[in-house]
Amino acid sequence: MKQSLSAGARQRTIKLIRALKKKTKGLPDPAATNIIAQYGRDPYLILISCILSLRTRDTTSYPASVRLFNHAKTPQKMLKLTHKQIEKAIYPVGFYRQKTKQILSISNDLIERFDGKVPKTREELLSMKGVGPKTASLVLAEAFGIPALCVDTHVQRLSNKPHFGIVNTKTPEATEEALMKVVPKKDWKDFNRLVVMWGQNVCKPGRTCHCNELGI
Repeated sequence: MKQSLSAGARQRTIKLIRALKKKTKGLPDPAATNIIAQYGRDPYLILISCILSLRTRDTTSYPASVRLFNHAKTPQKMLKLTHKQIEKAIYPVGFYRQKTKQILSISNDLIERFDGKVPKTREELLSMKGVGPKTASLVLAEAFGIPALCVDTHVQRLSNKPHFGIVNTKTPEATEEALMKVVPKKDWKDFNRLVVMWGQNVCKPGRTCHCNELGI
């Protein structure tokens, strides 16, 4: 019975991904996509921009990332900036003072432990203070092309919507585990981007649900 349910959820997920690809055409890209379009797949810039995006809307975090990267694009140059310089560049992202400390800590960690390069394994990424599962997955997928499912607030919220009908979970960790069973591995990277675009622009938090418009 469980195998049948899983197979049904997998087929529904394939239809969902197909529908999202059609319905999100022309919508604004997530911040991570814009960062890559502007700077290429630079692991360090993707990592730092993801830190800035935590608990902050893309419309705020993306310009903040650009302002910061105008000052420094490497961990070595970032460490030459003062707390005040970084805070001024990234304000008004959420928790900007705490994120300033995290950016400096991560930059220092990269130099001291990883020869100034962002590591390519989940375990090593998570070993750095301030890097959680969402950030690690995003860096693996977007910077290195390593299959990973990034579960942010939009993926957590929408994946559990009745109209999505693919998982029934309470935590991001449980959602990631459940999604890995129903989302084809080749679509892991795109799944986050598509769901984020839908969640940011159409089916927004606290608003009328528009997921029935996906037609699945």
